[in-house]
Amino acid sequence: MNKKYSRFAFVIFSISLLLTSFGFIQQKTLGKGDTAPVFSAEASLAGKAFNFSLKKALKKGPVVVYFYPSAYTGGCDAEAHAFAELKDQFTAAGATIIGVSADDITRLNKFSSDPAYCAGKFPVASDADGKIAASFGLTMAAGRSGIKDVLGQDLTHGFIPRITFVINKAGKVVAVLSSDADHISPTQHVDKSLEIVKAL
Repeated sequence: MNKKYSRFAFVIFSISLLLTSFGFIQQKTLGKGDTAPVFSAEASLAGKAFNFSLKKALKKGPVVVYFYPSAYTGGCDAEAHAFAELKDQFTAAGATIIGVSADDITRLNKFSSDPAYCAGKFPVASDADGKIAASFGLTMAAGRSGIKDVLGQDLTHGFIPRITFVINKAGKVVAVLSSDADHISPTQHVDKSLEIVKAL
């Protein structure tokens, strides 16, 4: 290998490494058969903050990890309400539900206890910096000014795409449901993930 080619290869490698470290090269979204990254996160259940551990949850059975853009927005509210309504059926199937968004824990404490949405039935976790989303291969869009939630409050945090991962007890992804790729509604995420965990 000549010196000129070696220098060129080194430069390309260095640029790739730099872009990856700054998140400019998107990781491939996890797919069926992939091992889910075990994460821990500050979460809220019925208005009380706690530390959620995917590793611990998987010891009990399958886990539905659903990413959503923001609490107190139309589709996300409908999705949370649907999960709350069907929570007993998920529990009967041995499954745990965990919602993940970039909302801070203060917003999630309110959202998780709101009887119109999570209703204290299942936890929602805060991924403010998008690291959990990134570990699943998802890219968080930057927040934009001028966006308000249904309460009239400004939304300044980033937005994670609506994607649901159903993970079996062995830690393997058995299904990926994407609103963009599969053209399904927020509530269909709930119905389809319930069908899947019942069949495990």
